[in-house]
Amino acid sequence: MFRDGLTIWLSIIVEALPFLLIGVVLSGILAIWVDERRLLKWLPKQTWLQSLLGGLFGFLFPVCECGNIVVARRLILKGIPPFVAIAFLLAAPVFNPVVIVATYVAFRDQPEIVVFRVFFSLGIAVLMGWIFSHSEDAHKTLLQPTLYQAYAASHMPQPTSLLDGGTFWAGEGQTQTAAATYTAAVLDAPTATDNRWQRLIDGSLKELRDLGSILVIGAAIAATLQTVLPRQWLVTFGQDPIASIVVMLILGLVVSICSTVDSFFALAFTATFTPGSLVAFLVFGPMVDLKNIGLMLSVFKPRTIALMSIAIAQLNVFGGTASEFLCQLGIVNLQRQLPLTPAPLPRWRGAKDTLICVSLIEDSTIIVKIFWSGCTCVDSTITTQRPESI
Repeated sequence: MFRDGLTIWLSIIVEALPFLLIGVVLSGILAIWVDERRLLKWLPKQTWLQSLLGGLFGFLFPVCECGNIVVARRLILKGIPPFVAIAFLLAAPVFNPVVIVATYVAFRDQPEIVVFRVFFSLGIAVLMGWIFSHSEDAHKTLLQPTLYQAYAASHMPQPTSLLDGGTFWAGEGQTQTAAATYTAAVLDAPTATDNRWQRLIDGSLKELRDLGSILVIGAAIAATLQTVLPRQWLVTFGQDPIASIVVMLILGLVVSICSTVDSFFALAFTATFTPGSLVAFLVFGPMVDLKNIGLMLSVFKPRTIALMSIAIAQLNVFGGTASEFLCQLGIVNLQRQLPLTPAPLPRWRGAKDTLICVSLIEDSTIIVKIFWSGCTCVDSTITTQRPESI
């Protein structure tokens, strides 16, 4: 049992660490080269449009939830409202080109699942952002105290004298305040290129130390639960319309698979679970899992994460039930079209094909084998087995 848990723990870290590195670098680039004044000018006035823009913004960052949390934190420090960052954080793991293509590769004979996954994820993200937009003093209410203090410090001008800050001309009704002068001077001040690169390296290493430790702890919790929890009872509830959705939500919470490959993991359950439960798993897992919750605690308060997780779970139960209902009515076809002859498993031909195999089919079979060692997960197209040689 200890060996299985150690294997799962290492697999989660190895899978998530590259995307965390990408997110850390993107966060550093945002911190140094992006002008927050221009960033804020892009935001519309209506809160629901701001939430929609936050969800669509995820298309520009094709990394999984591990890296998006770092980017979301940096956006908040840049002055983006927290509810916009929430919409971005929830939509980005699915609403990006890499995940959409990967989902289509896994469910190419069930394109409705791809459509449901993308639009349910975007809809839930925008709705959650709009709901949290009604929070009073959102920065203080939603964010961790340390992040709120960092945000307040970065947007608080240094005190200057009236003569240094500007002049007031009586009768013209115009005042150039010290705050405006200081902010403009700081934002417009030139910075040496070498200094910027050094700041990027230093800031990235600091964020990697902070979030890397959280990732290790979250992966350990997920691995422990996967090793301890019994697996056979999952199949018992697989064909019940509601119970199957609840079970897959729990599975998505515990397994903590990256959104770039979780569709291949879900593919192994098409013969035992309802299509609606697969949709719920594909939507809920990238938004809320144990690894993700640990990283989100670096940005949001536990109460914010708890309310968000409960609401997302309820919306996923509704979305999964609705998609299953449409399937039963025959309006959409979510059932898998099984081929008459099972397709052979692609062979691993060496290091030259490693990256392609990992991102497409072979990685899914490895993940299924790691997380479900001791169980036989076989369907008409994929047999879970390790590659013959690497």
